[in-house]
Amino acid sequence: MSPENRPRSITALNGPRQTPEQRELAKKLAELGQLEATLAERELVLATLRAEMRAFYAQYVRVIGDRYARLDEIEAQIAEATARLNPQDAEAQRRASAARAKARKSAGRATAAKGSKRAAKFTPSDSLKKQYRDAAKHVHPDLASSDEERSRRQRVMGEINGAYEAADEDRLRKILRDWQDSPEAVVGEGPGADLIRTIRKIAQVERRLETIDATITALRAGYFYQLRAKTQDAKSKGVDLLAQMAAEADARIERAQQRLATMTAARAA
Repeated sequence: MSPENRPRSITALNGPRQTPEQRELAKKLAELGQLEATLAERELVLATLRAEMRAFYAQYVRVIGDRYARLDEIEAQIAEATARLNPQDAEAQRRASAARAKARKSAGRATAAKGSKRAAKFTPSDSLKKQYRDAAKHVHPDLASSDEERSRRQRVMGEINGAYEAADEDRLRKILRDWQDSPEAVVGEGPGADLIRTIRKIAQVERRLETIDATITALRAGYFYQLRAKTQDAKSKGVDLLAQMAAEADARIERAQQRLATMTAARAA
């Protein structure tokens, strides 16, 4: 009987059969594929959130930071003047030292903000998000199987994050192409080794997902995330919350300057 006329049942029985390792590997690869897709989405959420928070923080420092730096400087001068008037008061000396340290820190933040470029609102396109998901799915360091591979993945992932924040889709595509064409991207030999490698990758992806979720939760619980949400809500009602905060800071600066002037006049008298 010719092969083309052979019954299908006989052909199936005589065909190649998968080993238990191959069958299990197929299941684990399907599981890994689903997890990697989820991971890429969560990486995108985290990267977007971080970029948005950096942009908002830069805006906050530009609008409010310089004012608080001036206020902290005046408060430091008041505390130092009080300490000079009470040289034996250890608590006054401590407050003066703490106020001066706070003023230096505020001044440093304000100077850094002035020297940086104005941060544009981060509005990634759908195609940019897709490019990032594809890159993160293949490259993320937590998917490495050795310290050497992790180091290389960390470097490449840093390039991916930089390209994403710069909205450079061409650069993202090139980074991913280079990674996929590299010798290090080739997996080992044999279904047994592949199965072990896949099981470990599944565990790594699950751990990474836990880390991402914890990081996102912490960011959303932070002061600047809450302030950003309030600012956006106020803007929808036609209110500039940061401008209001700036006005309040100006009023505090004026009161502090009056206090310092009164102390200076009293000391001169």
